[in-house]
Amino acid sequence: MFSEEKIPNGFVKNIMDINFSNSQRAEVLTQALPYIKRYTGKIVVIKYGGNAMTSPQLKKQVMEDIVLLWLIGVKVVLVHGGGPEINELMERLGKKAEFIDGLRVTDRETMDIVQMVLAGKVNKSLVSMLEAKGGKAMGISGMDGNLIEARIKDAKLGFVGEICNINIAPVSDLLEKGYIPVVSTIGCDKEGNAYNINGDTAAAHIAGAIGAERLIMMTDIAGILTDKNDPSTLIPEVTVREAEKLYGQGIISGGMIPKVNCCIEAIRRGVKDVTIMDGRIPHSILMELLTDEGAGTMFVGDRN
Repeated sequence: MFSEEKIPNGFVKNIMDINFSNSQRAEVLTQALPYIKRYTGKIVVIKYGGNAMTSPQLKKQVMEDIVLLWLIGVKVVLVHGGGPEINELMERLGKKAEFIDGLRVTDRETMDIVQMVLAGKVNKSLVSMLEAKGGKAMGISGMDGNLIEARIKDAKLGFVGEICNINIAPVSDLLEKGYIPVVSTIGCDKEGNAYNINGDTAAAHIAGAIGAERLIMMTDIAGILTDKNDPSTLIPEVTVREAEKLYGQGIISGGMIPKVNCCIEAIRRGVKDVTIMDGRIPHSILMELLTDEGAGTMFVGDRN
């Protein structure tokens, strides 16, 4: 639980280590206390992928944010993708990536590559970075402990999986032992076949199964914009019912549709708040959780 004595040794030290201006540090420290009290001991699931993973500097800052939250008693679960790394290895092996409706067509050879990159290179790299920043992390895949049980989603997609069950015990056990679970989104069926699982979908299901207070979806855009070309038109908060109206108005369209669907799915599975935000903004996680300003668009349940 929350202890103010922990702040000077953990939170303040890390804020001072992070590349903030003095005014930003002071503002964060002033605003942070009530949010620390709200989130300490609670579970926050972070879905991490996209361009925030390809920039070494941004990756470093994301790891700093996660360790800082862990130091102040937030139970963080990191769910990650690794599309760019998969594409890079496929290109090196002379294999062309193919997508249908935004999903990677995954034959058996591609599935081997996905498993090698996500459960191996990317997962262990993130664990190592968290440990280097002072955290205590453990990497697992959705195959470990049958965390993500899956079946074929569509035969034309190959080994792309549809989640049929989440066995949350492996993640819960790691949290209870004080670890930051780092989850790669590979599922399996009862015969042991591996499946490529959409990272956003996996994060929504895991957050719901573990009873997360918050789910943060790091993307390549600021959130939902009423005018996609004008960042000032960001919608800071939206209910599920309001989001469904935005579909009809064409405000939620294209690549945002599946991401918003995952946010709504998480809310319906019991997650209190879900935020889509731009992971390319330095320390956007801290802005969202520990300041009055926030970041991105927050989804909440319908108001009565």
